[in-house]
Amino acid sequence: MKIFTAVVEKDLDTGLYVGYIPGFPGAHSQAETLDELQVNMREVIEMLLEDDNPTFTTEFVGIQQIVIS
Repeated sequence: MKIFTAVVEKDLDTGLYVGYIPGFPGAHSQAETLDELQVNMREVIEMLLEDDNPTFTTEFVGIQQIVIS
């Protein structure tokens, strides 16, 4: 079992959810719902893992909130 961390954003122009795996080239998708995005992301990751042994360029560490006053 492999676990991947996806970053998910909502595009305000289209209303679509956009997800990507940091450091995993090609691992990105979009969908109208979060459930659909998860299915799409799983399919993309499985496809990329079948094609070859991916080389990750970065490692997800976390997120930070930056306060500007």
